[in-house]
Amino acid sequence: MAEEITQDAFVQLYRNWAKVSRYDRPDLWVRRVAIRQAQRERHRSWRRPALELRAAGPDVVPALTEPRDDVLAAVRALPCQQRAVVVLFYFEDRPMPEIARIVGCSVSTGWSHLHNARKRLASVLGEEVTEDVR
Repeated sequence: MAEEITQDAFVQLYRNWAKVSRYDRPDLWVRRVAIRQAQRERHRSWRRPALELRAAGPDVVPALTEPRDDVLAAVRALPCQQRAVVVLFYFEDRPMPEIARIVGCSVSTGWSHLHNARKRLASVLGEEVTEDVR
């Protein structure tokens, strides 16, 4: 895994060399990229057992591992930014600072997107919204 992460970091360095080559310390840039990728991989590793169970067959997977069809349809109907924040926060379990960076907004705007999305989903699904989105 470490070799793959390192290779990926150097691929990103190659792709961004025109910009990174002007930095005082390009080695620190590639190091930071590798660290971020390792953190993402570690964060995703908790999902692997559930994915492996899903691959084993439908009889093995508990009923709650898959979102309901009506929930998926409601999420798909959200505006782009809200949909992205909901998927990253609830389906991929990413922290809001990372989500904000991915979506290209501030952290507070990310929380706002999530709050508005939850209100819209609750309305569509006939559920009650609680104030705590975390």
